[in-house]
Amino acid sequence: MTMMNRRRALTLMGSGTALAIPAGLAEAATPAEVRFDHGVASGDPASDGAILWTRATPTEDGAAGDIALTWHVAPIGGGDAVGLRTGRVTARAARDFTAKVEVTGLRPGRDYRYWFETAAGGRSAEGRFRTLPRGSIDDVVLAVVSCQLYPGGLFNAYDAIARSERLDAVLHLGDYIYEYGADGYGTQIGHKLGRLPEPAHEIVSLADYRQRHAQVKRDPDMQAAHARAAFICVWDDHEVANDDWIGGAENHQPAVEGDWGKRKAAAMQAYFEWMPIRDPRPGEPWEAIYRSFDFGDLATIVMLESRLLARSRQVQAKGEGPEPSEYAAMMAERARPDRTLLGPGQLAWVERTLGASVRAGRPWQVIGNQVVMARIDGPDLEKQMGPARFAAMTKRMEEGTRAQLDRALASFRAGLPLNFDSWDGYPAERERLYAAFTRAGSHPVVVSGDSHAAWANDLYDAKGHLVAAEFGSTAITSPSWGDLMPGIGREIAAANPRVVRFCDQDAKGYLHLTLTRDTATARFMTVSTVLAKPYREGCAAIWRTEAGGRAPIAPVTA
Repeated sequence: MTMMNRRRALTLMGSGTALAIPAGLAEAATPAEVRFDHGVASGDPASDGAILWTRATPTEDGAAGDIALTWHVAPIGGGDAVGLRTGRVTARAARDFTAKVEVTGLRPGRDYRYWFETAAGGRSAEGRFRTLPRGSIDDVVLAVVSCQLYPGGLFNAYDAIARSERLDAVLHLGDYIYEYGADGYGTQIGHKLGRLPEPAHEIVSLADYRQRHAQVKRDPDMQAAHARAAFICVWDDHEVANDDWIGGAENHQPAVEGDWGKRKAAAMQAYFEWMPIRDPRPGEPWEAIYRSFDFGDLATIVMLESRLLARSRQVQAKGEGPEPSEYAAMMAERARPDRTLLGPGQLAWVERTLGASVRAGRPWQVIGNQVVMARIDGPDLEKQMGPARFAAMTKRMEEGTRAQLDRALASFRAGLPLNFDSWDGYPAERERLYAAFTRAGSHPVVVSGDSHAAWANDLYDAKGHLVAAEFGSTAITSPSWGDLMPGIGREIAAANPRVVRFCDQDAKGYLHLTLTRDTATARFMTVSTVLAKPYREGCAAIWRTEAGGRAPIAPVTA
């Protein structure tokens, strides 16, 4: 892994790793008119503050130079002696007029509101965030989200999150943007809704990635969710390109799309500019966004990076059906002990962080994880459903889709896993992670994204020991196999009775996770449609696990 030095970081990021520009140091023009078209956002909360973000959009006749802004933070409610805090930050042209500031000196476990202003009196919308608590607390309430294909439908799930009465933070597990163009993956709905990606081509350059991020943040539901609570974010693959790994991606063709390293650097730069996340740590690679957050004496959130830092190449890309002659070689490659997702440095950090949380007496460690961790066998749909029902379900499929399904089902019958891009493609690394859980004395809750499906899974190591619980969040909008084959989640669960306790491949929505001293309760929240407004919010299922992992997860009927 090539380490980026500070000079290179300054060159690529435009303004380096400094987040705030102290008063008197910012030499910035102020256009006569500046708009805040992309709202505000907060992220990476701490016990004394958070990262605040906005973009100052200059008008066409405005100045092209840097834009001076003033930020304000004020407590919500009474009884806080800190009062209003104000400072200055610059929206730099070199960072696409985005601005981030790390606010410190606030009180723990308190709700704050914030906003930005221009020198000419322009004012952004207000947002709110809650600082991390210290000491004894009763509960933590989180929303877990992932996979928001902009052309895939309306962000109704974000509207629902924005209306939450209680919300401490939002965990975003990746696929905030997708790289495809207007004729690419999942755009059929976008054509119907007039919701096509910008730019219209697949994004490759820095300008492309910036424009795609800008489009997503213009969405009013997205803005409302960001304004409601602090986001704790990691990327998955589509922030750069599908099924990426340390040396490339399934959806990157060097012959026509250029050097992978340059594309990845452009995507990461746009991500750090446009997301409310701390900038890269000096002396460490940009890819190293793994980090942790302590919620008082109750929980530690551990966010993993499993894409760009160390991941070995996938044995097979998602959605590809192998030929029988390839099975043996694929499974042999999959079993290699040197294959990795996290890399030894991050894996050691996970163990240290979990161990420190356990020693501090916190009952919960939550792993923010991009891809599904459970060992999942693919279903034999024709056998499980019966030939007549299977034929009825698949008869309307396009020829290419049906051929892909048939190849996949043949591989499942031969013992190949459901998805080689998930942890199932890296079993040796998964066992190393499970061993780290055990050595740390932790039975964590793993929350996972990427799959566009809701999951409640018991995680067992190779010896059959129960080591963790996994709750997977469905997509905000991105399509899944359930869109083609309603009810397929039940068939996947039936094929994995010990591990998969619940699987919903049909619904769109998010995961609502509540932690108390004794239980972690996952509510699989749904929206009735992503095609229109109004919509109805519902709950597909509720599952619970007990602190300490004394028993498998259990359904909650009330």
